[in-house]
Parts: sequence; structure tokens; C-alpha cells
Amino acid sequence: MIQQTPSGEAAAERSGDEVDPQATPAPSGDEGVEPAVAEDLPAADPAPSFMQDPAGALSQMLAQDGRDPSLPHDLSPWGMFMAADWVVKAVMIGLALASLGVWTIWVAKAIAIACAKARARRAVGVVASASKLADASQKLAGRGGPAAFMVRSAEDELRRSSPALDYAGNEGVKERLGARLARIEAQATRRLSRGTGLLATVGSTAPFVGLFGTVWGIMNSFIGISEAQTTNLAVVAPGIAEALLATAIGLVAAIPAVIIYNVFARSIAGYGQLLADAASGVEQLVSLELDLRRVPANDPGDPAAASVPAAAAE
Repeated sequence: MIQQTPSGEAAAERSGDEVDPQATPAPSGDEGVEPAVAEDLPAADPAPSFMQDPAGALSQMLAQDGRDPSLPHDLSPWGMFMAADWVVKAVMIGLALASLGVWTIWVAKAIAIACAKARARRAVGVVASASKLADASQKLAGRGGPAAFMVRSAEDELRRSSPALDYAGNEGVKERLGARLARIEAQATRRLSRGTGLLATVGSTAPFVGLFGTVWGIMNSFIGISEAQTTNLAVVAPGIAEALLATAIGLVAAIPAVIIYNVFARSIAGYGQLLADAASGVEQLVSLELDLRRVPANDPGDPAAASVPAAAAE
């Protein structure tokens, strides 16, 4: 049996403030506006975020630079060199050439210093073992090197000064001979030191040249950051790595240059000491030669010759 529903007016009076659960709530305030806007307006595409999509940002930057975005960024030394700015490339090439020059000088000078010191040691031994200047000259005949040239120069000086020895004494000969030996020693050490100035120059300036390349590269990286409007490490790191490669090459060129320069400086100083020993030995032989020339030519057993020292003693 179907019951008759009460009329609308009676239901309204009986329910009072009760709300029909099936009735649609009336829009009130902001809660009713948002669904309407969401239903009426289409969803807008979110703006591209470099923080959320670093790969896309990097691809966009690579596309602007003319590189293929699909290829990964090559972080090998050669790849970073090829991707660097032309100023940074010039710095790297200059430092690489300087490093090549350092190692070339090391090989050439190491051989030259070793050979020169070996010749000087042999000559010093000959001079030290000789009893007369003529003996040393005979043993060093046909040999090269500053020490052998010192012996021949001493003989030449004695031969040129021989006519004046009986009148001017020995002091002038010793003075002239000392000057000639000192000049020979200075020329030999200066000749052996050629090229080492480049080592000092590279060792002192290469780090600063590399630092200049790094500063220039970092400036370009900051410009790229401002253009890309992002500080994502995946975008910034390649440019900074390219810049730091210039400093690394500068250190690779400078550190060996300083070490090799110090080694050569000590070796050349030791070579100069050997030449000084040779010059001292030559001067001793010349002094002995001059003293022997003052000995009378008569037989020491002759009473006339023996009377000369006796008279001098009285």
C-alpha cells in the first residue's frame, strides 16, 4: 500500500532548518568559485623549469651553441679543450708549447752538463798529476773542453811573456794569466747556462697564465648562467671544468720547470767548481815554471854557481 507523501508546505514546516542531503549546496565564497573556474577554464601548460628538467635546459643551451643536444657533453681533456672559448684555447696551446720546451731543454741540457762535467773531471785529474805545464799540455793535446783550453792558454801566455820575464818579473804574467783563466771559466759556465732562463720564466709565469685562462672561462660560464637563468650544476659544471683545465695545464708546465731549473743550477755550480779547480792547478804549474826559470843554468855543483846563494845568504 503506497503512502501519500505530505505536501511541500507541510514538509517544509515539519523539517524546519533541515537540509536535503541530495540538494546541491549553494556556492558560498571562494569554495564555490574554484570548481567553476576549474570546469570552465582549460588547464594551462606549466612553465618549463630548469630545476625540474636540467636535461632539457642543457639541451636548449647546446642547441643555442650550435651543438647537437642529443650528444653528451665530453668531459675528457680533449673534449673540454675543443669546447672551450678561443681565448682559453690560446692559453692552453701556449702552456702546452711551454711545457714541451721545458722537457726539450731538460733532455738537451742534461746530456750537455753530464758530458762537460766528465771532461772537466778528466782534465782536473791530468793537471793535478802533472809535474810540469808541458806534461799537462802533452796529455791534453787534441782534447776539447775549457780545462784543456786553460792549459794551452797558459802556455801561450808564457811564450808571449818570455822576453820580458828577466826584466819585469813574474807578477804581470800571473795577473794576465789569472784574467784569461777567469774569462775562460765564465764563458764556459755561461755557455752551459743557455736555455735555463726559459725554465725560470715558465716556472714563474705559467701558473698566472693558466689562472688568466681560468678567470676568462669562468666569466663565460657566468654569462651562460645569466642567459640560461639557472644555477643547476649540470649546466654550469662543464664550463667551469673547461676553465679549470687551463690552470691544470699551467701547473703541469710550471712545476717541472722549477724542479729542473733548480737541478740544473746546482749542476752548473758544480761544473764551475771543477773549472775553478782546473784553473787553480794551471796557475800552480805556471808559478812552478816561473820559479824554475830563475834557477841558474850552471851546474849546481859548480863553486861559482854555489857562491851565488851563499853570497845572498850573507
